[in-house]
Amino acid sequence: MTAAEVRVWAPDGIPEVHEDDDLAALLVAAVGDLEAGDIVVVSSKVVSKAEGRQVVAEDREQAITDETVRVVAVREQPGGGITRIVENRLGIVGAAAGVDASNVAPGTVLLLPLDPDASAARLRTALMLAAGVPVGVVVTDTLGRPWRHGQTDIAIGVAGVAPVDDLRGQPDSTGRPMGVTIVAVADEIASMADLVKGKAENRPVAVVRGLGHHVLDIDGPGARSIVRLGESDMFRQGSAEAYADGYSDGYSEATKETGDVADAPVDGGAW
Repeated sequence: MTAAEVRVWAPDGIPEVHEDDDLAALLVAAVGDLEAGDIVVVSSKVVSKAEGRQVVAEDREQAITDETVRVVAVREQPGGGITRIVENRLGIVGAAAGVDASNVAPGTVLLLPLDPDASAARLRTALMLAAGVPVGVVVTDTLGRPWRHGQTDIAIGVAGVAPVDDLRGQPDSTGRPMGVTIVAVADEIASMADLVKGKAENRPVAVVRGLGHHVLDIDGPGARSIVRLGESDMFRQGSAEAYADGYSDGYSEATKETGDVADAPVDGGAW
């Protein structure tokens, strides 16, 4: 099922958010009357600020290291500095582990919420109590894509919204069953909302209307369910890791055939 028309808007009225502010109350005041099936999209930055995730960090690089579970790739930039693509503790692979130094006090950085799905669920409960109707909540963050220029917002926390729409097995327009199509609903909602929220307009929340068929009666599986981890991660190794493993495997096969073990590389490294 698809919607022929969707409306999305970003209300004004959210003040600067600080630790221990009642973010749910601020959202209720800003979004006004909600209808059944509305989806409220919230930037993770204000969620993190309300949850006290702003920390002192004179060295942003150290903060990135602290939030990193696995380094995927590192690249030096032409103008200086490096970009680190890493997996953070939420399982999200992206630049800088989600550590944000923009729109925060000098000498501090902002970390992602500890549990964005739980944050989304709390906000959803408050919004439904105020509105008296079922709504969904999506918490978003900005992410680059490895094979495309530019960034887009993705869903890192979801409550009351089906994060994907699995169309496998359903007929296409010609009647043939679709084999691989799983629509990234929550991510598409996140990116759509970003177009009206903007990056520097002090509008960290948007309302999406017209996608009520994706809104659930329960909180649902959350955004964590759509992260590729382990065996489902098609690019789990970075280029350096893949090279080292390939070199080591190739060398092992060669020495099996020749019996020559002299001058072997150490730990899969270069000669």
